[in-house]
Amino acid sequence: MATIKDIAKKCRVSTSTVSKALNGYRDIGAEKREEIKKAAVELGYLPPDGRRAIKSKKTYNIGVLFSTLFDYGLRNEYFAHILASFKEKAALKGYDITFIEHNMGKRRMSYLEHCRYRNFDGVFIVCADFAQTQVIELVNSPYPVVTVDQVSNEAISILSDNYDGMKQLTQYIIDCGHKRIAYIHGNISSVTHNRLVGFHNAMKENGLTIPEEYLVEGIYRNSEACEELAKELLKLPVPPTCIIAPDDYAALGVMNGIRKLGFKVPEDISVAGYDGISVSQAIEPRLTTVKQDTDKIGSEAAKQLISLIESPMTTSLDSVCLGVELIEGGTVKKIIDWKA
Repeated sequence: MATIKDIAKKCRVSTSTVSKALNGYRDIGAEKREEIKKAAVELGYLPPDGRRAIKSKKTYNIGVLFSTLFDYGLRNEYFAHILASFKEKAALKGYDITFIEHNMGKRRMSYLEHCRYRNFDGVFIVCADFAQTQVIELVNSPYPVVTVDQVSNEAISILSDNYDGMKQLTQYIIDCGHKRIAYIHGNISSVTHNRLVGFHNAMKENGLTIPEEYLVEGIYRNSEACEELAKELLKLPVPPTCIIAPDDYAALGVMNGIRKLGFKVPEDISVAGYDGISVSQAIEPRLTTVKQDTDKIGSEAAKQLISLIESPMTTSLDSVCLGVELIEGGTVKKIIDWKA
């Protein structure tokens, strides 16, 4: 870890000059002050107390953690809408946002170290691996934290009703006459768990069994992987009549897989998705899906986090559960023959 002495040596000044420059004293020339600050960043300097050298106790800056294994990143419509809504709501309250990264100059930092360096007022975790040590450390830190779809006793979580959404969707498919329903679910998480429970309960309440091979683990927002899984499902001795994908992007892959095997949607095989992104309603036929209110998720997250920052003693760490909407598209065919 770089020290004040390292910065002083690089800039050929005294340690007291470095200290004054980093703490905003005006008796250091602007050019030299900027040179010292630049050197501090390049060397990865972090003050011993973990805080950035600024005078204002409140920075009006919120850290945003968006760490995802998916290649889509910020191009993903679901997360892009949440972030845009969050930023707009935060801006109205005078807050700016900065993405939390691992690198500061040449120094690699933990998420918490980065937050301390930037001296954020609070943290919004949009997407992350909550089993990762660094994420757990951040959630359990003194920072006010709001998460999406991840419950924690140390943070406020903004949730969509994944249980009810999947239960509604499954019931709709059953009401259309389907009995052989396969579910390609996403990676194991609290979101996936709640959706699986909703799926199981809807099937159980209607007296329907779920063959083991009809439950397949896929990857959220990965159309290629789900395309291959759909092909495997259709090659079973008794294939499903309807396939539920983990999300709308994945559903597009499922539909591609069905068509590549020479079948039609929904004439031969029905398909359903989850999320309600715009592209799902632009295709023909429109995708049957469950719409999550991404704009509401983002704005509610900003509202709750700013309240936690400004009024910590009167803001409880309760989860906020938002409703979802079933969209009856044309990709689920109504089956009249009871033998189907």
